Amino acid sequence: MISYTRSVLLGGAFATLFAGAAFAQTSWDMPTPYGDGIFHTQNIRQFADDVDKATGGDLKITVHSANSLFGHAEIPDAVRDGLVPIGEFLLSRLANEDPLYGLDSIPFLASSYDASAKLWSVSRDEIAAKLAARGLTVLYAVPWPGQSLYLRKEVTEPAQFEGLAFRAYNVASERLAQLLGATPTQVEETDVATAFTTGRVEAMITSPSTGANAKAWDFVTHYIDVQAWLPNNVIVVNTEAFEALPEAQRNALREAAAAAETRGLEMSKAETAAKIGELEAGGMIVSKPTEAVAAKLQEVGKTMTAEWEAKAGASGQAVVEAFRNK
Repeated sequence: MISYTRSVLLGGAFATLFAGAAFAQTSWDMPTPYGDGIFHTQNIRQFADDVDKATGGDLKITVHSANSLFGHAEIPDAVRDGLVPIGEFLLSRLANEDPLYGLDSIPFLASSYDASAKLWSVSRDEIAAKLAARGLTVLYAVPWPGQSLYLRKEVTEPAQFEGLAFRAYNVASERLAQLLGATPTQVEETDVATAFTTGRVEAMITSPSTGANAKAWDFVTHYIDVQAWLPNNVIVVNTEAFEALPEAQRNALREAAAAAETRGLEMSKAETAAKIGELEAGGMIVSKPTEAVAAKLQEVGKTMTAEWEAKAGASGQAVVEAFRNK
């Protein structure tokens, strides 16, 4: 058990509560993986400000961005173990522990913001229950822009994927390439530009944010906006720390979280539009998939969803069924 009547030293105290009628100011440290220029971090800083104002300064959250307090992979356990009371991480990073955590990263299951929101609404309770078993309470989630196709040539027919050297960086992207008839080619992120320039790869899938930041127009010509999946970042709080707060502060956290989830979704949509605009400004040809390509991608999505359901078992199948029927 973690005591919240003393400070936990890790760059400062994160929770100081005193018993009695009056509560002293509570200070929480919050690690996030991303830099201050990323919209997720900007949204979190607004969330922290909202909590500060709603509690009259009684609950203060100090945001530690860009892995400055904990590395991304360490954040879930750091919150669970009470080293910090609150944190942010990419939900699908936990998919090796339970397939349900990777639900939002199944290609072409939820290929739009509306579908992503629907998928989160039907899976949230199940995911929250699994995180609760780890001692974590879900506050809110915000999706990244959708993953889309970058190519060195125009592709209007599924057959044109056949034999293409397709960048693979994990098991899912390798399987995606195989189902498209492409040749999966392992390329690290730092080598992407060189791999395209030398012809070692001819296609990849990533977000418009990553593409724009990498100046993808220097090495590819076409962007097909397929939004294959929109992975969620999730913000969680240590359940024991949360329950130790006065009711008014718990309510303030919930209300600020609800506002952050709504605001974050709109920020993600704005990010998508802005970054696609940068790709166009850089000279790339931006398009939607043709009917034939869209049909092939949906076929791939059905196959990968079925493979995921086989791993996830009855609970995962029930969530997918609820999504399809909503």
